[in-house]
Amino acid sequence: MSVSVAVENGAAHVRLTRGRGNPIDLATAEGLLDAARRCEHVRSVLLTAAGQSFCVGGDLREFAAADDLRAHLDRVTGALHEALRIFAALDAPVVAAVRGAVAGAGLGLLGVADLVVAAEDAGFVAAYTGIGYTPDAGVSWSLPRLVGPRRALDLLLTNRRLTAAEALAIGLVTSVVADPEQTAATLAERLAGPAFGVTKRLVRAGQAATFEQHLDVEARTIAEAAVSPHGRDGVAAFLTRKPM
Repeated sequence: MSVSVAVENGAAHVRLTRGRGNPIDLATAEGLLDAARRCEHVRSVLLTAAGQSFCVGGDLREFAAADDLRAHLDRVTGALHEALRIFAALDAPVVAAVRGAVAGAGLGLLGVADLVVAAEDAGFVAAYTGIGYTPDAGVSWSLPRLVGPRRALDLLLTNRRLTAAEALAIGLVTSVVADPEQTAATLAERLAGPAFGVTKRLVRAGQAATFEQHLDVEARTIAEAAVSPHGRDGVAAFLTRKPM
């Protein structure tokens, strides 16, 4: 098994378990797809990886050994991309914890995360053009939206490696801490509530809507949240200074 999934109290923990860089082979891509499908009705997702590095991208040894490389890559990207589509469409906040190397499709996994907590030793590199490949895993779509098109091209064309501090400065990660797994787990647990999922949906939807359209959507969703049990309890807790 190269991907493990545990769901408890509406929160899912998806973990890459190959170790040694967690390269994405066909089994890992299919494991991620199965994991994504199991997350479709959860309230939050924690994404972590075993070993010293989060994900170094595709498994080049497996690719090199394939009898029909095109057919094999079609199967890998087919499963991986469908997994990423599902993760990206989730209302549930996705929190990723990364350390060590993050390269190639590993950046694609970060692209579908809402919050990324990085270790101080984390390093980020696109890597594709360095081996004559072009991006996959949504990297050429998500990276420009995260860091801007010119900076994304710099990273994709030059394969310049970013430190954790540099990744934080340009918005590729949201925080740099000593213990990313614990910090990310605490965040994922705290974000397992209905208002967080709707807020995520609003931000995503706002990228494709006009300001006028989005105001109408916000008016409807805040009214729905206010009359929900969670909203009523939140206001009552605030007014009485009690924790939720």
